[in-house]
Amino acid sequence: MTIKKTELDGVFLITPNIIKDIRGHFFESFKSDSFSQSLIPTKFAQENQSLSKKGTLRGLHYQLNYPQGKLVSVSKGCVVDFAIDIRVGSSTFGKSLSFVLDDIKHESLYISEGFAHGFYVQSDEAVFNYKCTESYYPEDEYGINWNDFDLKLNLEDKKPLVSEKDQLLPKLKDVHKDLLPTFN
Repeated sequence: MTIKKTELDGVFLITPNIIKDIRGHFFESFKSDSFSQSLIPTKFAQENQSLSKKGTLRGLHYQLNYPQGKLVSVSKGCVVDFAIDIRVGSSTFGKSLSFVLDDIKHESLYISEGFAHGFYVQSDEAVFNYKCTESYYPEDEYGINWNDFDLKLNLEDKKPLVSEKDQLLPKLKDVHKDLLPTFN
């Protein structure tokens, strides 16, 4: 597996070495030694999986008091995954990156604490996997509106399927700085 830093400090793209033969394929999706060498956490508190249909947008979420680093991947389908730096004081504050994650390349992302995260489903359906460094606390869930022009998300679909709760999320510029993580 290869692990590459991205333009956003704290976001890593993980590309597995896929071994294929007539039976199918095999790859390592997690290897503690490789992650530790790249300074990616290896202890996860919770693992989640979602099934979403085409056109669904989930996010952009973060936790403030119990921040989560997330190792994300797709085991079925194709999504565009978004990471947005919302760390007050970071030189890349407000910057976003998007990555295509699918069941062909089997790449994954590690998104550190201090980032808002979300994804958009491009395939008929997608099974999305998240390993989180902290448990989910509903009372600590915050978010940024996906439709915030300043984020410059690369999303061609102007009317994705978005939960009612996520439609009501504020734009980043409207979030009080006390409700955002700080850059260490």
